[in-house]
Amino acid sequence: MDKKTGISGYAYLADSQVGNKGLTIALGCRRPIALALCSLMSVAYLPSTALAQSGVTPSTTPNNLVRSEPTPELATVEEGYILGAGDRIRIDIFNVPEYSGEFLILSDGTINIPLIGRFPIQGMTLKQASDEISLRMARFLKRPIVTISLMGVRPIKIAIAGEINRPGTYFISLDDEDNLAIPTVTRAIELAGGITQAADIRRIQVRRPRPGNELTTLDNENSDRILNVNLWQLLQTADLKQDLLLRDGDSIFIPTLTSVNLNETSQLAAASFSNNNGRPLNIAVVGEVKRPGPYTIANNQSVNATTVTRAIQQAGGITQSADIRDIQVRRVTKSGLEQLIDLDLWKLLQEGDLSQDLPLQEGDTIIVTKASELTPDEATELASTSFSPETITVNVVGETIRPGVVQVPPNAPMTQALLAAGGFTSNAKKGSVELIRLNPNGTVSQRDLPVDFSEALNEDNNPALQNNDTIVVKKSGAARFAESVSPIFSVLGTVTGIFAIPRSIDGLFRLLDID
Repeated sequence: MDKKTGISGYAYLADSQVGNKGLTIALGCRRPIALALCSLMSVAYLPSTALAQSGVTPSTTPNNLVRSEPTPELATVEEGYILGAGDRIRIDIFNVPEYSGEFLILSDGTINIPLIGRFPIQGMTLKQASDEISLRMARFLKRPIVTISLMGVRPIKIAIAGEINRPGTYFISLDDEDNLAIPTVTRAIELAGGITQAADIRRIQVRRPRPGNELTTLDNENSDRILNVNLWQLLQTADLKQDLLLRDGDSIFIPTLTSVNLNETSQLAAASFSNNNGRPLNIAVVGEVKRPGPYTIANNQSVNATTVTRAIQQAGGITQSADIRDIQVRRVTKSGLEQLIDLDLWKLLQEGDLSQDLPLQEGDTIIVTKASELTPDEATELASTSFSPETITVNVVGETIRPGVVQVPPNAPMTQALLAAGGFTSNAKKGSVELIRLNPNGTVSQRDLPVDFSEALNEDNNPALQNNDTIVVKKSGAARFAESVSPIFSVLGTVTGIFAIPRSIDGLFRLLDID
């Protein structure tokens, strides 16, 4: 013993749980001066093991009780962990190894320690449990130094609701190959199938029960803390503080967007916590499309590639009467309300605005409205888009070799349809044809057009065809004359045929008057 200081001895203990950063000094003090020195050295050298392993306990004064709190700083793995049944902890009591060891928290939330016996620690943080054990051990030991380490953790139970694909309760294992892996908000969202496209990721709330000994009279009315999470900030600035570490009993609520920002939808669909599981989507396409109805669209990509234009392609493409400036997506949110999202695919064609090509989600309905008026130039441009049909149907009737329905590419010239029908017969009036078209406003237009197979595509003489156009090829005057006089010669061989001659001659004169 040092006679000047009165310190009888000291011992150093390297604390492996905190990476050998702190030293524990056990001091025996016999004199007043030595007692003061002991206190000073304890502040400088005693390890803060329990404090490092637990979160900072919030103040329970009435002035600090708030219903909504900002997102806390990122915690270490063990910081703020709430103990519960199934956890395995190691308790080290300095210089008393016979009472140290590993202990399992029982199903009733209690732990059984030699000398102390059984007592409850469920709902406590590591620091609170360490303080409780120190307090109970103080009846048997002088100033016990207790260190608690978390050796094995139970699966935590969380709940998630709102704009999530599979809402409900989940049990998440924290022990990943002997490494503690505390789950975060984004990991929980991924386990629940990802967010929907109607999720408001700026206003996510995590409801967290307070530890039992933090409750006050006011807390009994509402004992939960509300933590606000902004995952949009995580996407934009990589702010990991927003990816909150979860605890047992946490509840996550993802609210619904009040309005959809088209400029953000593609980023939201590409997020790691979005619905990118590759499952087929069940959607519906109605209105001015070739084959309206429900569709199941496969999505084998890691990013949601099912967009409005892809769904329209699946439905056979738009018709010539479609108003692509007024397309709506009807979406039912998890709250049961409907959202109507207005799209303008004309901006996509003219300006390359990809935000108009909205990513879809399960249950969406696409409504393609009918245009009241469409200029020829717009119709031509519309027919060449990727979401228009690959072929259009044109009816060719009259004097062609293969009259009937022919399939030609969109914006094909009129002469191409005539060639697809086999060309003119010998009786055809080859100088002109009649084009009949049903306009989007319900009117019917008829045009007599000259035929020149060397003519390039132009609106005056060789216009671009539209779906369901009809081309009428009439007979020539000579052919009609031949048809008119042929009965005369067919009846001359019969006795009664001579009486039909005046009627046939009369028809001949009338035909000549017409031509």
